[in-house]
Amino acid sequence: MLCSCASSVRNFIVRTTNLKDLSCVGSGHFKVTARDLYARTGVSYHSGCHGFRAIYTMMVDSGASAEPGAVVNMLSEKDRVGDGGYASGGWKSEDGKLSYGFSSFRGKRASMEDFFDVKTTIIDGKPVSLFGIFDGHGGSRAAEYLKEHLFENLTKHPLFLNDTKLAISETYQKTDADFLEAERYTFRDDGSTASTAVLVGNHLYVANVGDSRAVVSVAGKAIPLSDDHKPNRSDERKRIENAGGVVMWAGTWRVGGVLAMSRAFGNRLLKQYVVADPEIQEQEVDEELEFLVLASDGLWDVVPNEDAVSLARLEEEPEAAARKLTETAYSRGSADNITCIVVRFHHDKMDVDSTPADDQN
Repeated sequence: MLCSCASSVRNFIVRTTNLKDLSCVGSGHFKVTARDLYARTGVSYHSGCHGFRAIYTMMVDSGASAEPGAVVNMLSEKDRVGDGGYASGGWKSEDGKLSYGFSSFRGKRASMEDFFDVKTTIIDGKPVSLFGIFDGHGGSRAAEYLKEHLFENLTKHPLFLNDTKLAISETYQKTDADFLEAERYTFRDDGSTASTAVLVGNHLYVANVGDSRAVVSVAGKAIPLSDDHKPNRSDERKRIENAGGVVMWAGTWRVGGVLAMSRAFGNRLLKQYVVADPEIQEQEVDEELEFLVLASDGLWDVVPNEDAVSLARLEEEPEAAARKLTETAYSRGSADNITCIVVRFHHDKMDVDSTPADDQN
């Protein structure tokens, strides 16, 4: 049993392989409930000390390896953590090639509709890591569904290694159709963005639907790997109008005067115009590629790409970088949920493999 106070605790590390009971996880930035804690770690929680402020950090014990082909959740958390709505954490691969950190904050919104997911696996001997940000609108169910199913569907696609781009595109569309089918008897009509990064060996595939965003730092320069799907984007407006839809101004540009993005999962009533077809970019992970930032628009609304890279480069650990970005967005007045993942590549540990995954047989 562990007990800590504000003066001695900032980051609280839970090693899921050796810690069975935890007490004194209290309020402040947020409050972790017994159900929250058990759902994330399998660790039971007993009420104890309260009233201290702490930032709760969970890290997976990298010594717990999985069977080849098994998909392992690496801190794949729901982005609603108790009353305060704040969580951060990080992980480093056992071989030292990759590390990542996340930070998620409800911010000024009354509810949390951001979700995110991180998974790792080995498929036919190739290491695969998957990172995703899902920003819900009109409710949280679509974003939650993506967290639960998108990467699972993708890793099961028969062409995942041989034609990764096609696998991603077909999986996005299938998962959207599955979600709409699952929700057909409900009165909800919520939707979600998806900004995902899939690392297969040394090749990074970034797919985007909606206005979450992916940016990489290449030799210190911010390079966007996605283009926000906004209704006033000329090609998107043309696509919508060709399908019989309209784009109009209602505080901002909106599809049918309703939705402020032109592509999304869900949104049944606008599905004819608001598609879930991803735009996909590929980036080789070479020595100049330092790190990747994935984030919901709660960050990008107030933090330009260049600022995000500059701020993240100041921090050695990706978890600290993700926290800095989230805190900066909030301090700059972001009115939305804010969720950020920073993935850092450690090139001294990387293998040289210049053959794209989708060119292999």
